[in-house]
Amino acid sequence: MSMRTVFSSTSSVWRKWNAVNSLKGVASVGPQHVPCTSVASRLLGHWSRPDVCITKSNEKPNVQPVRQYARATRKKQDIPSQLSDLPPSMLKLDYSAVPLAQTTEYVVKRLLSLELASHNEKLRVKTEQLIAKVQRDKHDRTSTEVKVAMLTARIRNFQEHLLKHPKDKANKRRMLMSIDKRKKKLTFLRRTRFDAFEHVCQQLGITYTFPPEYYRRATKRWQAKKALCIKVFKELQKQRAAKRAEAKRAEMALTTNPSTGTQAPTAQAS
Repeated sequence: MSMRTVFSSTSSVWRKWNAVNSLKGVASVGPQHVPCTSVASRLLGHWSRPDVCITKSNEKPNVQPVRQYARATRKKQDIPSQLSDLPPSMLKLDYSAVPLAQTTEYVVKRLLSLELASHNEKLRVKTEQLIAKVQRDKHDRTSTEVKVAMLTARIRNFQEHLLKHPKDKANKRRMLMSIDKRKKKLTFLRRTRFDAFEHVCQQLGITYTFPPEYYRRATKRWQAKKALCIKVFKELQKQRAAKRAEAKRAEMALTTNPSTGTQAPTAQAS
């Protein structure tokens, strides 16, 4: 009985102690009407204290780690443009044949020039310049050479655009389609009129590349097999060359008799 009374008394004491502690916590955590300005001022005052960033030894300040490092500045790449050789004083294509535009006032002439022209208007002028280099006569607009010049101006415009915006997949697809069209027309021109083909490539600065014999995806296994085949072929060529040289020396030794200086009769081919 004595043990039971001891345990019951201790448990009651613990319950009372926990109840008192909980009441103290509620009283301390109770709602307090503190203005926001005072809270902000307290926080700012706390973080502006000189002893906040001091270590335990109070000798050296604590070095805070840098969370965001400064990014390296990228140098802008100079993108070559096919429109850079156009003088800004040149008139637009619609006003180049108007004689009054040459003698008008400076402000009006500047408005009609390429200095204040859009990109499409400059591209039209460049296309006409390329067409004038390869067209057969003054009124030629439908020949293969003219179509190649128009496609060349369009392809170079797409290339400049993709250098600035490499993720533009739609214009990349249009550029590849234009390249295929131009290659098809150049192949036809090379097969029918080779002199005109050479003239077009020279005037427009086009390098014609021959298409591959067949299209095949180059895997690692195929590349290793191809390298082995080339190595075996070269080794066989060396062996065959050595055998031919040896046979030639033997034939020379049989045809010439060194003791008498006379030639032996050659064996007739069967």
